[in-house]
Amino acid sequence: MSQVAPKVDLEEASSLQTDDVLQRLSVDLKQGLDPSTVKKRREKYGKNRLEEFQRRSVWQILIAQFKSPIIALLAVAAVLSFAFQEWIEGIAIIIAILLNTVIGFVTETKAVRSMESLQQLSKTKAKVRRNHQVQEIDAEGLVPGDIVILEGGDLVAADLRLLEASKLQADESALTGESVPVSKTIEPLKKELEIADRRNMVFKGTAITRGSGEGVVVSTGMDTELGHISSLTAQAEEEVTPLEKRLDSLGKRLIWITLLIAVVIAGVGIVSGRDLYTMVETAIALSVAAVPEGLPIVATVALARGMWRMAKRNAIINRLSAVETLGATSIICTDKTGTLTENRMTAREVRLWSDSIEITGEEQTQGQFRRNDQTIDPLDHPILRNLLNVCVLCNNATLAAEEGGKENQDVGDPTEIALVALAAKADLNRNKQREQKPEVREEAFDTQTKMMATYHEVEGRYWVAVKGAPESVLPVCSHYATSDQTQEMDNPTYQTWEEKCHSLAQDGLRILAIAQKTVDNPDSEPYQDLTLLGVVGLLDPPREAVKKALKACHEAGIRPIMVTGDQPVTARNIGLAVGLTTEKEREAQLGKVLKNPDDIPSDQQEALRQVPIFARVSPEQKLNLITLHQQAGAVVGMTGDGVNDAPALKKADIGIAMGQRGTQVAKEAADMILQDDAFSTIVAAVEQGRAIFNNIRKFTIYLLSGNVGEIMAVAFASLTDAPLPLLPLQILFLNAVNDVFPALALGVGEGNPNLMEHPPRDSKEPILTKGHWLAIVLYGLLISVSVLGIFFYAFYGLEFDERTAVTISFLALAFGRLWHVFNMRDADGGLIRNEISQNPYIWGALLICTGLLLSAVYLPGLSGALQTVDPGVKGWAMAIAGSFMPVIVGQIVKLVRK
Repeated sequence: MSQVAPKVDLEEASSLQTDDVLQRLSVDLKQGLDPSTVKKRREKYGKNRLEEFQRRSVWQILIAQFKSPIIALLAVAAVLSFAFQEWIEGIAIIIAILLNTVIGFVTETKAVRSMESLQQLSKTKAKVRRNHQVQEIDAEGLVPGDIVILEGGDLVAADLRLLEASKLQADESALTGESVPVSKTIEPLKKELEIADRRNMVFKGTAITRGSGEGVVVSTGMDTELGHISSLTAQAEEEVTPLEKRLDSLGKRLIWITLLIAVVIAGVGIVSGRDLYTMVETAIALSVAAVPEGLPIVATVALARGMWRMAKRNAIINRLSAVETLGATSIICTDKTGTLTENRMTAREVRLWSDSIEITGEEQTQGQFRRNDQTIDPLDHPILRNLLNVCVLCNNATLAAEEGGKENQDVGDPTEIALVALAAKADLNRNKQREQKPEVREEAFDTQTKMMATYHEVEGRYWVAVKGAPESVLPVCSHYATSDQTQEMDNPTYQTWEEKCHSLAQDGLRILAIAQKTVDNPDSEPYQDLTLLGVVGLLDPPREAVKKALKACHEAGIRPIMVTGDQPVTARNIGLAVGLTTEKEREAQLGKVLKNPDDIPSDQQEALRQVPIFARVSPEQKLNLITLHQQAGAVVGMTGDGVNDAPALKKADIGIAMGQRGTQVAKEAADMILQDDAFSTIVAAVEQGRAIFNNIRKFTIYLLSGNVGEIMAVAFASLTDAPLPLLPLQILFLNAVNDVFPALALGVGEGNPNLMEHPPRDSKEPILTKGHWLAIVLYGLLISVSVLGIFFYAFYGLEFDERTAVTISFLALAFGRLWHVFNMRDADGGLIRNEISQNPYIWGALLICTGLLLSAVYLPGLSGALQTVDPGVKGWAMAIAGSFMPVIVGQIVKLVRK
């Protein structure tokens, strides 16, 4: 046999006999591949893994820190400083650049590596036969030709052609969207079949729900069906997030404003007779002052802090700037199962012909059977006992509690697990029942018939156990069981059973009909002449925190929409139970109404946008729903877990993947991953997104208003014969202090607790609106007036020497900018208790900055470089008094506006 296997495509593999497939792949079933063959095939085919996000090297992350237009302007200012031999100023600017780079680099590196670590968690194992021995290896080590052993509960690690299959079923919902497990065979199939119809193969990313088998690896990595879908998803172009666009736009605008300010002030100073060298030096310093070098630092830290907070609440963010987009979310399209509900089916009620029996107990195997508020022994009730026998025998699930700790978790469909648990509450053990009634045949569940049947040998005859959807089982029942005897199913009786089923459905329960019969031949038709035993109502209970989370959504102006594959009645009742909708008379809309929005009249589009619940929704219909709302200007969040959800996750403004049951493709397509699959986590993330954007807006206003105050003070002074109230190096020092620490504290604050009481902001709204720019100018004017007033009073009124007067104005500006941070509180916050005063980082920043300002005056080397002196008690009193003017006036204005 050749060492490197020829290529075998999907159609060939599924259409050939098993021996032919093995021959084509040059492998022996009993021996498996030998190490040398594995090595050569791995060199040819590569590792068995999907392409992950391209790992960003340390250098790439570092270089990215210098791409900001603000950093570019600072670099130009540094070069000019060195050109004029202003070494201290040049070094000060370089320090500011390095500080930004270091903080941004460390923060982004942690964020990138956190996501890479998350991807590592998704690695799986596989059992393979190599060199006559079965061994467990990392799934990425599989190569074409490997013989893989499969058991119930295994995740399929590559595309396999099945060689052996014993009652083998696979859950392929992640790949095909089909929620019912698919029974597998080893027989060859014809070519040109859809993936869902290739029943002699299992595919990477799917799960084995029952049985056992062996298969040979046909395709690995990106050559698998999962890989093809992943590559299609990856081809979708990533859009720059709104925050990135806004910060970039703001930075570019500031460059032009800065250059204009520098030219004007230098020109005015020169025309008024000031020294050319001094004015150019001052223009450079003011250029640096106009640029908030702290902006990229604080933006990165604020987003990283938001990401960290979300991670603590079980929400992992793939992209830092997606945090901000969450804050504008106005529509959340959410799945029902596992997100609004616990994805933990529990049998709640059994309806027999003459009895209604309630099932209690939250624990799987602990509970009571109650009739008319009286506890009964279900094994003393002949019909109920038979029904429970059908539940455990016509079933492929495994209950961990019954396996004596052999299994780590339940295996199988949640509905089947619930039925085994129901029988366990009656002390009916599945394994013991199978020993007493050995299974001789199974008619697997089929999506067409919506039924399943098993044949069991009992005293020389065959007992047939059947379960399925009531609309399928009831028509094939010729009789029904009563307390006395078996009665013939006539039309009035049939309608009575339908009413029983409808009553359970109205209570939000999923219904299964249970039937039986006894035959002489195991090859007889399973679905005819059955005797109906009863119906079982199962509940997937809503998550406890969902009701509160949905209420918070409504208060925040966010519309949650349920998008589920379940039946309309069940979806509507869950919606009513959790408070998604209060319209009891309104039915859930079927997904088929969600056509391409271009094909829907405008009046119908608006009506569809008001629908709170859509049932039986396909992946394509999800895309149409997203488009429908995006065309109306909404920012849409969409949840998903399967491969077929990836396009919708990509198209949504915020794609939200399930961390527990989500596929790798869904996680990579999403902007956010819910580790607990809970809707309440989405709401917490939205709140954090709002807080982050609010914080970014606050520190941007804080930075720019302070810098504008500096510029106005120097600009107004340059029009007079008076000395400049601030020296170039003092401006740089103030920016290094005030543009970092207080702004950082604003950026990492927890935000206003009332944020979720307001509607979402317009997604097109810039970081700074016209009102914010006006506030920046007025705050700047207020700061400059207080600084100039103190300076002129000290220099002309009290006749302080120039150096002392400049020191006083320097301190007035420095402390004025510190207290100015309290002007950043929201208008609806309290005067004393608000999100600023209760932020411990603010007080820490004030303490640090105060220490640095004192060192600027009293530390010998630093005070000499900054040309500051001790202003004395009187000078300090003037500086502090002047510094409080901006915050006092600012708070008065806020109170008046409120």
